[in-house]
Amino acid sequence: MAVARVTEITASSTKSFDDAVETGIARASKTLNNVAGAWVENQKVTVENGRVSEWRVNLKVTFVLED
Repeated sequence: MAVARVTEITASSTKSFDDAVETGIARASKTLNNVAGAWVENQKVTVENGRVSEWRVNLKVTFVLED
């Protein structure tokens, strides 16, 4: 039986929400072993001069604990 833990992270991108998710997962995987999944808790954007300048996501990342 596996035991997993969930941690919350925030990631951002100047390209898109998808890129922010990819960036967050890639960074979490550098520190956390056995990343098994994630879900987007919320999304928001930063606006400058009437245009989106940054996409942000809050992620809940699940990783399986080692024995």
